Amino acid sequence: MGLGAATWAKMLGSGALLCIGGPYLVYYVTPTEEELFQRYNPDLQRRSLENRKEKQENFNDFVTSLKRHSKSDVPIWTAWDRESEERRQAGIAQTIADQKAAADAAEARRREIRGSAS
Repeated sequence: MGLGAATWAKMLGSGALLCIGGPYLVYYVTPTEEELFQRYNPDLQRRSLENRKEKQENFNDFVTSLKRHSKSDVPIWTAWDRESEERRQAGIAQTIADQKAAADAAEARRREIRGSAS
């Protein structure tokens, strides 16, 4: 019981239509970045233009650190976690230093107020 040539031709034609037509349809209906930008309201367009440079710098920093981590002997996610922990520890240390400086400044103001009251 074999399949006829017509059936094979229909199957191949249908497969080709799906494999070629599907991606083409997606390409045809997907808007470009410029078309999406034009659909924004004017306030969103303005904010997007204002934040564009900062987003580009953030992306460049991300790619640079990714390249740096990829040169390491450890997996990228391990190196990334290690750097995140170091950054967090540095932030904690900075916060503690800021709190100590604020407490010292408050104590100096108290002494000054006590000294002027006497």
